[in-house]
Amino acid sequence: MKTPLLSLNDVQVARSRLTGSLRRTPCHVARVISEIAGMRVWLKRDDLQRTGSFKERGARHALLCLTEQERSRGVVAASAGNHALGLAFHGAALGIGVTVVMPANASPLKIARCRGLGAQVVLHGVKFEDAQAFAGTFAARSGATHVHPFDDLRVIAGQGTMALELLEQAPEIDTLVVPVGGGGLLAGSVTVVKALRPDVRVVAVEPENAAGFLAACLNGATCSAPLAPTLADGLAVARVGQKTFAIAAPLIDDLVTVSEDELVAAMRVLARREGIVAEGAGAAAVAAVLAGKIEGRNIAVPIGGRNVEAKLHQRVILAEPAFEDAIAHAA
Repeated sequence: MKTPLLSLNDVQVARSRLTGSLRRTPCHVARVISEIAGMRVWLKRDDLQRTGSFKERGARHALLCLTEQERSRGVVAASAGNHALGLAFHGAALGIGVTVVMPANASPLKIARCRGLGAQVVLHGVKFEDAQAFAGTFAARSGATHVHPFDDLRVIAGQGTMALELLEQAPEIDTLVVPVGGGGLLAGSVTVVKALRPDVRVVAVEPENAAGFLAACLNGATCSAPLAPTLADGLAVARVGQKTFAIAAPLIDDLVTVSEDELVAAMRVLARREGIVAEGAGAAAVAAVLAGKIEGRNIAVPIGGRNVEAKLHQRVILAEPAFEDAIAHAA
């Protein structure tokens, strides 16, 4: 029998390493969203991590796995923002030098915050793939350890700790909806859920404008998918990870996509009705629920991040609420 790339034990070990250094984020029933959707919806609030996203889990775990020699040489990573923030924050806490490579069009907010946390920020290219290629070159030249934002088993194991917490906090759930960009959170989460609660359905959700996991499923292997501008910039990855796809594809129960209008509606409902500021990627799972694309009675969704430009968020929540109103009237 082929040894799996990732096991429940790997995630449990990661949790032990991370104990005391990350927040155990709350998981609560969203009353208004539950009323609109006609099902009980639990929100796992990883937007309440110190840097505002679940990415801290994988970033810190990868740093904790380094040898002393690797720590002394520092790390480099490509990231649109949240993985970079996690590495910068925890690198500073652990005394490990961090260089992050971001596309030139990355969020100014995330660039400024990474620099404020002490990381060296390099802007390169216009796509994540451009930044990723440069990060690999930088690592080869400098001796720094390359910490991939999603296709790294240390990172995936760290992300999976979110699902361990969630199952303890909401044991009655029958469905978990997980946003997918590169696939790290999905791979870690589905590994945990199918080992501990195989009865729970796991549904992956990604933006229509960045449907890399769907493309890989249709192709039978990872491949490049076309990208268009999306509010869920943290999920805008043309090619999912080889490791993440190999882990997650055989285990998930369903895959859905959400439109930009549906992302807008989710961000607006979260802000106006639940008092939660969520970036597009952080609202993607809620978008699928509100759009009627998820079945179940007790649904858990992560709010994966809050790092959105204030002006962009304001434009989203003040725009004409046609989609939200249509949902409310239907309910």
